Amino acid sequence: MHKTVSDFYKKIFNCKVYKICIDAGCTCPNRDGTKGTGGCIFCSNSGSGDFLPDKKLSICEQVENAKLLVADKLKNIKEKKYIVYFQNFTNTYGNEQELFLKFNEALECKDVAGISIATRPDCISDSILTKISSLCDKGFIQLELGLQTTNEKTALFINRCCSNKDYFDAVQRIRKTDKRIHIVTHIIFGLPGEKKHDMLKTVKDVVCCYKNNNLTENSFGIKIAQLYVLKGTVLNDLFEKEQFVPLELEEYYNLVKEALMLIDEAIIIHRVTGDPPKRLLAAPQWCADKKRVLNKFKTLNLF
Repeated sequence: MHKTVSDFYKKIFNCKVYKICIDAGCTCPNRDGTKGTGGCIFCSNSGSGDFLPDKKLSICEQVENAKLLVADKLKNIKEKKYIVYFQNFTNTYGNEQELFLKFNEALECKDVAGISIATRPDCISDSILTKISSLCDKGFIQLELGLQTTNEKTALFINRCCSNKDYFDAVQRIRKTDKRIHIVTHIIFGLPGEKKHDMLKTVKDVVCCYKNNNLTENSFGIKIAQLYVLKGTVLNDLFEKEQFVPLELEEYYNLVKEALMLIDEAIIIHRVTGDPPKRLLAAPQWCADKKRVLNKFKTLNLF
């Protein structure tokens, strides 16, 4: 059976570990004109930062505020630690020394066991990798790569502005730099124009990449999410013009079920559904009921 991220963290830290999100104040090269403008078509102007503390606060202040946001969920858990998730936009893109200091500060905050850094495969220089590697002596380090699809035509359409080669190269370089870094790949099902074979091929390509880089237990992870429509995005314009139709729950459920069959059991399953901000969600509405979606996936008995 596949390991969930909850079980994965518990095995490492011997207690409940909760992921809390903060903002490093980054942007993306497909937003600032370096590679493109507007960002990916599904990304809102706030990126994935709809549940984040104020980025004007210090890192440790953000961490404490983020803890308060999940306090009710954890009030009956005596022993707990936190993974600080640098979630919004591209968190290895910018002044590398400033970013390094922010990562380091997060690791020094109370009850923090590690950090998770969301980024793009084309924004991981050798120098930032060396800096990140040096932090492995202080805590758990996770790098999350936004791939979404290995269909290059789809990648062009969604304005990803990086190639599959960038992804394969990033995984290889991370692995060579420091095997202690846990690599997680983000995949999205239901992207415009993609069929079942496109989505499953992306899964196969990621698994193959991992195996080519000496897949071992606990080395790699995968996040799968459905594509949802947020108000104010390019994708929302397509949806309103009836040029895009999101996946139905049953359709998505069956896709994930097949995908899990393709994923090596040594790969950690970090996510099987997205969590959109309800105030911005345009479609599909089933995404708003995360508990219902997760309960349905529990019937798979695959993790």
